[in-house]
Amino acid sequence: MEAFPIVEVAAAVIVRPDGNFLLTCRPEGKPYSGYWEFPGGKVEAGEAPLHALDRELQEELGIQLTKAEPWITRTFTYPHATVRLHFYRITEWHGIPYGRENQLLSWQLPRHVEVKPMLPANAAVLRALMLPPVYAITHASEIGIDTSLRQIGQAFRNGLRLLQIREKTMDESLFLSFSEQVIAFARSVDAQVLINTDTTFRKTVNADGIHLSSKQLMALTAHPGSDCGWRGASCHNAEELYQAELSGLDFVVLGPVYPTLSHSDTKPLGWQKFAALIRNYSLPVYALGGMTCNDLRTAQEMGAHGIAIMRHITEL
Repeated sequence: MEAFPIVEVAAAVIVRPDGNFLLTCRPEGKPYSGYWEFPGGKVEAGEAPLHALDRELQEELGIQLTKAEPWITRTFTYPHATVRLHFYRITEWHGIPYGRENQLLSWQLPRHVEVKPMLPANAAVLRALMLPPVYAITHASEIGIDTSLRQIGQAFRNGLRLLQIREKTMDESLFLSFSEQVIAFARSVDAQVLINTDTTFRKTVNADGIHLSSKQLMALTAHPGSDCGWRGASCHNAEELYQAELSGLDFVVLGPVYPTLSHSDTKPLGWQKFAALIRNYSLPVYALGGMTCNDLRTAQEMGAHGIAIMRHITEL
């Protein structure tokens, strides 16, 4: 079968402060007319994707973007073409979006998308949008279980919605009890908890997913199935990022960006190398290593989905 040349496309995730994002319906006369998609369009020869997106949004929606952050890049093969979609998150723009090509518009929430059918390329993108911007990691073995539970409970009440239980040195019975208490807290606020251990234990405590260490990631011989729930992994370099893509994971954390106590012997990446490693990467990435809530904006400007925090969970 002859491969199609790749068509470069710029796409916008236009997000309002309330979390709703904009979808548009493809008008009559275009391939997949009647299907819903993220607004955007083809990148012309010699044109930068962001410039193409600004042009397309003015032509299609009558708006001009003023704040755009690189996000993920997904490649998808349709029967008629292979497209590489460069997604940007748009949080500020001039004008009120309207269908300049008579296309329908609809604001949707990631967990409750009501319009259909969606273009097939966007299934993974919609799932990625369900991930919150902050991913917390436990360190109860360091600060004590009672202190950790108090901090986690307060963070959940303050809006934390995604947490990884990572306690490599904790006794198994304590780990079980601790995990059950954390998950009970999470259920009360509709937050989600991932376990940094094996899939059997995840099922034992009914966690929402697994998080693989970089060692576990590189040892994978098969994709973790969707029955694992959310599937994340820790990465430190390009090789591990590539393995995460091949393994069909949902997201990764990448670091350390700054020096950290837990990886004192590891040279930090810094923001420049971090941004270079994830440029045009297909999975959402959380910046890890010395992060505080004040780093969220910088991380997203560098292309990250958000930040992973450990010792600064009390800032939430």
